[in-house]
Amino acid sequence: MLRVLLTNDDGIEAEGLQTLRRALAAIDDIELAVVAPDENQSATARSISIRRPLWVQEVSFGDGTVGYAADGTPVDCVRLAALGLIDGFEPDLIVAGINHGANLGDDITYSGTVAAALEGVMLGIPAIAVSQLSERGELDHRLGRTFVFDHAAGFIARVVDRLDDVPLPEGTLLNVNVPPGEPSMVEVTRLGKRVYQDRLDLIDEESGRRLYRVYGDVPLHDDDPGTDLAAVSAGHIAVTPLHFNLTAEYGMEPLRDYDLAQLLEADDVDPFT
Repeated sequence: MLRVLLTNDDGIEAEGLQTLRRALAAIDDIELAVVAPDENQSATARSISIRRPLWVQEVSFGDGTVGYAADGTPVDCVRLAALGLIDGFEPDLIVAGINHGANLGDDITYSGTVAAALEGVMLGIPAIAVSQLSERGELDHRLGRTFVFDHAAGFIARVVDRLDDVPLPEGTLLNVNVPPGEPSMVEVTRLGKRVYQDRLDLIDEESGRRLYRVYGDVPLHDDDPGTDLAAVSAGHIAVTPLHFNLTAEYGMEPLRDYDLAQLLEADDVDPFT
């Protein structure tokens, strides 16, 4: 029996999560648990609630099953489940999504969906993050509002069903992005590069304070072959393996060669004078 934890960052009532929940529940030999935020927590990344306790409420899905809604972040939800929120349930796999909108390229660092899967990796639990582009194909989540999740849910359900056969190295998660319509193929990709066009716009000013809009036009990207951005632009499902090792190995030797220890005793600069 495979114990699967389903979570997201759009909130427990989000249609993406509910579509995937139904697809996963139809698989034989899995035990499915849902722990998700009680409201939208998009772009919260790996934030956690360390300054207050968390409220958790049982939620009925209307089909005889229940989930648990927490007033915290996606990472909080994974932690709650891993620490024993549900009696007798310890997850073997974490599935985060289906996110309403893409999580591609640099944007994964902001994503609560990817963060929930990454928390699984941190806990030694295999994980999958899955996101769906809008029917308009917009790469900016702020624009598309209409989503069809059936193809994404079906694909992820089949991945989970055959998890023993899918190569998933230890310490690695799969970040899956699904284009609109019926995907023509699946590509294993690397992360692409988003080019942001943000600007600082003054919107209002009153009582000595100012209201600014920071985030501007739709990000650009190049269709560099082999990237997740190019794959979804071509109508393909992009599957990108990710891990948490952020160490820049190539930068270690130059720093060692510089001998940073000499700065412990340098007498030409005194920061306290």
